[in-house]
Amino acid sequence: MNMTRSMTGYGKGEFEQNGRRFTVEMKSVNHRYNDITIKAPRFLNPLEDRIRKRLSQSIFRGKTDVYINFETTAQEDVKVVVNEALAAAYVEKLQFLEAKFGLRSQDTLDLVAKFPDVITQEKVEEEADETWQLLLPALEEALEAFLTMRTVEGEALKEDILQKAQIIEALTKTVEERSALVVEEYRQKLNDRLKELLDQTPVDEGRMAQEITIFADKACVDEETTRLKSHLCQLSDIFCQEGTIGRKLDFLVQEMNREANTIGSKSSDLVITNAAIGLKTEIEKIREQIQNIE
Repeated sequence: MNMTRSMTGYGKGEFEQNGRRFTVEMKSVNHRYNDITIKAPRFLNPLEDRIRKRLSQSIFRGKTDVYINFETTAQEDVKVVVNEALAAAYVEKLQFLEAKFGLRSQDTLDLVAKFPDVITQEKVEEEADETWQLLLPALEEALEAFLTMRTVEGEALKEDILQKAQIIEALTKTVEERSALVVEEYRQKLNDRLKELLDQTPVDEGRMAQEITIFADKACVDEETTRLKSHLCQLSDIFCQEGTIGRKLDFLVQEMNREANTIGSKSSDLVITNAAIGLKTEIEKIREQIQNIE
């Protein structure tokens, strides 16, 4: 059975081996398309395509931010680099200032070492495949937690939407039942009104039948209620489909809203008008919910 996923989620994963530790965090929000942003140390740039490809196999829609952090206590991973040219330039300028202003520094080396970029720490480059084998377990753990949260939220959205669909079904039935009575009530009111106006003069049955036919044609919502019921069946079917369903649901809800609007515009009956308002209210609630479905 296909599981419905929300577009909001969070997941975290860690993997440590031989003093090296990767931490991966993922979070996502609604988005029309699949937008994955990866924020990671520069030494992981060669692996960005692999990371993106792996995530795209499981994430199909939403704006997803991925944060990757690397820590190491392994001495062989780090080297200290001295920018000799920059240090020489600083020393030269310090000597210039000493001569010009008659100043004497207690420890020129200490001053130079504190200047930016004179002494830097760099990660020792290693094979991309070796790095990938360390990163992948953390990435998979974060992705699993991320997808689990999306699924839990998605299933909750599905249940809520299907409950609202039941309300729409009941309101549609109300419209159908009431619509069948409206024409007969109109015929009776028209007949009573004509008798009142014409007093003892016989009512023109042909003319009255024509008026009733015109009214019935204008007030008929059979097509709209039939399409609404069909849309409700499609709604349930879509939730059983594999893959992304958010856009399909969005289109379907637009069609449902169109039918509800038409019912409301045709109605001259208070019961049907109130039912149409109820239909539009529940459909709008569903529309808001599906904006968060993948």
